[in-house]
Amino acid sequence: MDLPTIKDLRDAAARLAPHVRRTPLLESDALNAQTGARLLVKAECLQRFGSFKLRGATNCIAAMSPDVRKNGVAAFSSGNHAIAVAAAARTFGVPAVIVMPGDAPRAKTHQVRALGGEVIAYDRVREDREIILGAIARERGLPIVRPFDDPFVIAGQGTCGLEIADDLTALGLAPDVALAPASGGGLASGLALALRDRFPKVEIYPVEPEGHDDLRRSLAAGAIVENAPGVRSICDALMAQRMGDLPFAIGADGFADAIAVSDDSVRAAMRAAFARLKIVVEPGGAAALAAVLSGAIDVRGKTVVVIASGGNVDADVFADVLRDAN
Repeated sequence: MDLPTIKDLRDAAARLAPHVRRTPLLESDALNAQTGARLLVKAECLQRFGSFKLRGATNCIAAMSPDVRKNGVAAFSSGNHAIAVAAAARTFGVPAVIVMPGDAPRAKTHQVRALGGEVIAYDRVREDREIILGAIARERGLPIVRPFDDPFVIAGQGTCGLEIADDLTALGLAPDVALAPASGGGLASGLALALRDRFPKVEIYPVEPEGHDDLRRSLAAGAIVENAPGVRSICDALMAQRMGDLPFAIGADGFADAIAVSDDSVRAAMRAAFARLKIVVEPGGAAALAAVLSGAIDVRGKTVVVIASGGNVDADVFADVLRDAN
């Protein structure tokens, strides 16, 4: 396997400069007091099109030759990667075909279609999205933009970590702990490559939903294990069947461990992000913040970076989360 390197991340940053937004590190005195830590939140929910996924999808498509992408591109996704691929494909003037679960949030499917993407729906419990996508890609002659198991995608996601490293250095800080929501592991592995190059002692933790904790079990087993079919979570963005081969290879050395969080702790983190940081974070995007605020990891006295990875949440779901505060 050709694992991405820090040079690949820097090349991706140059490639992405015209296309992505540099998102801020946010801080709240109230959250610092609550956690006993210096807590900084990388607000990728403020990224163009609402998530970090734009980085990886754009880097991957930009790196393709015009001849390879001339017929368009294909992808599978529960939402944010779908939006990112549709947006990146539009940037390069090619079609995008996206295989999405039929129960994906309406806000996400609507945005894919608004960007010109063609949505192919499937049943995530009874059907295999990779088989469906593979058949479409072969029939139409389309390269596949994978959501996490691709070196260009991981390098693109890792540019988020390069920005964090630069901003922390400007603040005179070195992180003790960094956490990222995780499904296939592309963001967390890119974060590990970026931060451990600058801060070798930082501990990197991917965070996933309870009952869907294949990363934690894979790291413990020393081999990739899959999630049981049909497991549900409010974190629709974190429901991959298994982590990717490339993220596993990076994470075997780059991750300190993985953490699983409950749906209730995710809802609480969404409310905290809204109340204290004034940002809208979708359930999957709030998982890493949930790990810190729920006490799933002890961060007292430490400098901690959390990625709020996406903000594409249906309005009625977000309203229900806010109403459940009591």
